[in-house]
Amino acid sequence: MANLELIKEAVIKGKRKDVPVMVQTALDEGVEPHVIVNDYLIEAMGEVGARFEARKIFVPEMMIAARAMQAGLDVIKPIIEAQGTGKAHKFGTVMIGTVFGDLHDIGKNLVVLMLESSGFEVHNIGENVPPEKFVDKAAELGADVVGLSSLLTTGDPHVKATVEAFRNSDPDGKIKVICGGAAVTEKFAIDECGAHGYAVDAVAAVKVTRDLLGLN
Repeated sequence: MANLELIKEAVIKGKRKDVPVMVQTALDEGVEPHVIVNDYLIEAMGEVGARFEARKIFVPEMMIAARAMQAGLDVIKPIIEAQGTGKAHKFGTVMIGTVFGDLHDIGKNLVVLMLESSGFEVHNIGENVPPEKFVDKAAELGADVVGLSSLLTTGDPHVKATVEAFRNSDPDGKIKVICGGAAVTEKFAIDECGAHGYAVDAVAAVKVTRDLLGLN
C-alpha cells in the first residue's frame, strides 16, 4: 500500500516528477481522490505556507512546492471531473478570487474545479483582487455566491475589507460571501468579518455553497 505521507513530503520538497507517480499509485490502490487532495496535497501546502510565514523558506521554494502539488492535481483533475454531476443545469453562479495583496491560486483553482464538477457556473476572477473589483464583478456576473481566498495572514485586512464592501453594497445579503484559505479561520471569517460562510477546504466549499443556496 502506498505511503501517503510520502506524497506530502514530496510536495514540501518540491519533487515535481515524483508526485504524479505517487498520486497515481495511490489512486490505483483505491485511495479516494478527495483524501489525497485534502489530507496530503493541501496539507503539504499548508505546511509550506507556515514555513514561508516563519521565514524558514522563501518565494522560490514555495513556488517549487506549488508546482509539485499542481502536478499531483493534474493527475486527479480528470477523475474529479468525471465524478461530477454531468448535468448541463447549473445550480447557481459562483465567483471566486484571491484577495488583494495575495498572488496564490492553487487552492482557489481546486475550489473552482470542485464547484464546476458539482454543477455550478463558476467565474475565477484571479488573484490580487481589490474589494471594489470583487463587488463590481459580482454584480456584472449576477453571482449568487462569492468566494474569497487568502493564504497568508497578511491578507486578513483585505478579507475583512472585501466582506465589508459587500455588506455595504448588498445590505440585504442576497450575495452570499464565503471565506477560505490557509490563513482564514471560521471565527475570523464569520465572527470578525461577518461572512456568510467559511470553508476549510475545496470539498467543504461545495457543501457550504449548497447550504447557502438551499440545495442540501
